Amino acid sequence: MGEQNVVDAAGESEKLREFMQHLLQDLRALEKMIDAGMIEEGVRRIGAEQELFLVDADGRPAPVITQMLDRIRDPHFVTEVARFNLEFNLDPLPFGGDCLSRLERQTDEFLARVREAGREIGVHPVLVGILPTIRKSDLGLENMTPNPRYFALNRALTALRGKNYEISIKGVDELMVQHDSVMVEACNTSFQIHWQVGAREFARMYNIAQAITGPVLAAATNSPMLFGKRLWHETRIAVFQQAVDTRGSHTHMRERSPRVDFGRSWVRESILEMHREDVARFRTLLGLEVNEDPFEVLARGDVPHLRALRLHNGTVYRWNRPCYGITDGKPHLRIEARVMPSGPTPLDEIANAALWYGLMNALSLGQEDVTKHLSFDDAKMNFLSAARHGLAAQLTWFDGEAVPAQHLLRDRLIPMAREGLLAAKLDRGDVDRYLGVLDTRVRAGATGSRWILKSQFAMKDHGTQGERLAALTAAIAKRQETGQSVVHWPLARLEEGGGWKSHYLRVEQFMTTDLTTVHPDEALDLVANLMVWERLRYVPVEDGDARLVGLVSYRHLLRVLAKGLLEGRSKPLAVREVMQDRVLTVAPETPTLDAIRLMRDQKIGCLPVVKEGKLVGVLMERDFMDIAAELLEQNLSTETASPSATGSQGDGGGDTD
Repeated sequence: MGEQNVVDAAGESEKLREFMQHLLQDLRALEKMIDAGMIEEGVRRIGAEQELFLVDADGRPAPVITQMLDRIRDPHFVTEVARFNLEFNLDPLPFGGDCLSRLERQTDEFLARVREAGREIGVHPVLVGILPTIRKSDLGLENMTPNPRYFALNRALTALRGKNYEISIKGVDELMVQHDSVMVEACNTSFQIHWQVGAREFARMYNIAQAITGPVLAAATNSPMLFGKRLWHETRIAVFQQAVDTRGSHTHMRERSPRVDFGRSWVRESILEMHREDVARFRTLLGLEVNEDPFEVLARGDVPHLRALRLHNGTVYRWNRPCYGITDGKPHLRIEARVMPSGPTPLDEIANAALWYGLMNALSLGQEDVTKHLSFDDAKMNFLSAARHGLAAQLTWFDGEAVPAQHLLRDRLIPMAREGLLAAKLDRGDVDRYLGVLDTRVRAGATGSRWILKSQFAMKDHGTQGERLAALTAAIAKRQETGQSVVHWPLARLEEGGGWKSHYLRVEQFMTTDLTTVHPDEALDLVANLMVWERLRYVPVEDGDARLVGLVSYRHLLRVLAKGLLEGRSKPLAVREVMQDRVLTVAPETPTLDAIRLMRDQKIGCLPVVKEGKLVGVLMERDFMDIAAELLEQNLSTETASPSATGSQGDGGGDTD
């Protein structure tokens, strides 16, 4: 959760200058501690942070973090940026013996506590990189956790960016959206693991972590969709980078680094060069009152907390993050691996962690320098390829060898990880169990992402998209409770989503988003042909900024064309000359009942859906008339408090067809 009493870069510049002085002082103090040999050496500890989603009975994000923490009352459990996210921190453990099974047991115990607390208020946890049912409307500031740090971070990032956040990702589908806050980050949850290292070995160990990130991620992907779009196998990577990117388009050519990044080069000497680079490249976003003089603390024989350095480090999001901490009064350094998503189960997460820990130890025992066998550019491309394609990624391994990720893991890296774990004297039964799970998954080509995509494909001809996404979320939660690895999961079934009732409450759940539109200056003949080719009765008219400016209906078009024939008109008409420019619209969040009543009362067959002036979808009478009677009979009006529809009261697109 981090420091809470912060100031942001959008406000008090004098305090931020004072904070910068403390930050530079902390860096010098860390350098002195490293030179004096004060950093703990020769000790291996591991740890982890588990992030998750809280969802209601319908599989929708449930903004109840405050109520949950009030019930759990344990400092292991902390907030995340959104009120529907929760995080718990696992205890650090010595690397050896049964540390892996202990890590899994505590994860299971903490999850059980979340489930128990959630039952009291009708919510349950879901472990997944991106929740299938999350929607853009869930990402408003009303769902930001009421914590000063998050609001300050949002103000600082937004001010530095100077415009809306833009998310653009291409996969099987393409996603292009804008948002007005850092809340896009709340789409992601992860399972972050830690590895303690000494100061003298830091550069070598960090480079190993960078080298293995791509292959490990290929085996762990669990985030293939966002807003119903099939994107990367680990879409979290692209979303998080773009969600907190403060660069404008005019600065990209200057090779400015994004705040979320894999890095620019291998580390040459120590952790100090990374911290110095981050201070040099990234403006201070947050500051805080610092009363500690680290050199005075060192002079009296104590260990400084370096709060300024740790706060700034928390606003630079390297996928492998360098960390400073204190355990039992001794300062230490850690590498935090942030690439692995939450889920599919704690068993799968610990299996992924076993691979990472095993490879870290195995490669550290040899005398070879990984940077002599793998170029940094290849390591970075492996990371991006794994994020995009998962186990189907083509990777470049040591000495320029091109090899499929699945083969590399199966034939070399899993056996290497086994050697690394056994060399550290981990319990052989644990090693067999977790790497056995991983080996079975890799050989079967099974990841959480592939399960989600295969389930989605199996349901593609059934139900609406909202029903399918709800079924995915419900199935994930149900299968997680069994504790079985994802390799043994049956595919999701539509009926697991709870039926139609829960998935027609809002317009955005079933509006049509694959739209055929025209520009007001285009020829009316084009509209006539589009209606014939696409069997359309209505064609929205939008300007160059995707703003709805009118609507052409089939009946109105026929009347105009018939009149033109009678009058002998030969000049082609522009769409703007005949379109209806007073169009009734609704917002995506409009309850279904309100949209039904609106269309019936106004006798219209088409209702454009507009968000912030932009056309985002269309409702046609045929889209929901089949369920209208059922919705009305169920008397859902008490469940769907209505924002009033927007737009002017015109003819709304003509007569009902």
